[in-house]
Amino acid sequence: MTEPPRPPGSGDPGNYPPEPTSPGLPPSAEPPTAPLSGAPGPAGYPPAGGYPPPTGDPPPSGGYPPAGYPPPGGYPPPGGYPTGGAYGGPGGGYANNEDKTWALVAHFGGAAGMIISGGVLGWIGPLVAMLARGSQSPTVRAHAVAALNFQLIWSIVGLVGWVLSCILIGFIGVAAALILGAVFGIIAGIKANEGQLYRYPLSASFIK
Repeated sequence: MTEPPRPPGSGDPGNYPPEPTSPGLPPSAEPPTAPLSGAPGPAGYPPAGGYPPPTGDPPPSGGYPPAGYPPPGGYPPPGGYPTGGAYGGPGGGYANNEDKTWALVAHFGGAAGMIISGGVLGWIGPLVAMLARGSQSPTVRAHAVAALNFQLIWSIVGLVGWVLSCILIGFIGVAAALILGAVFGIIAGIKANEGQLYRYPLSASFIK
């Protein structure tokens, strides 16, 4: 007497019926799982090139920022880059510290010359500044010329005062030259230190 056929796997130790598979997949294929970082999934999963960024912008080529980002030289500071010289100001900025130094020599030197010489040699400081730096820096020349024109006219007044010192009126001219030359020279020097070209009062344009 023959034995009825057995179901597959029954009666064989260690053999179990095959597990059902998802429709559309061969029996040996495994169901797709969420790919881990760096682990490739089935064909077409994930899409070639990775997932797009959350914003929908196209991913940068090769993982690097696009060309021109950031701009060459970095980003400008808030408000943009400063313009003018290092000591910029209305009427004359300075390109460097040397220009500023010679501008101060022109004004303070004129005031010191008037005080030391008794009101007749205030023009020496501005003249030295103009000859030493005026040909290289238009800013220094402008300061030196302004100081030189002022100190020249009041040095002449002081010299005439000394010539007439034999009478009382001569001392008035000397005092006026001494006081005005020193006071306005110091004021001009302070303005020059702030980067401004001071316009002397009671002056004449002898030097252009």
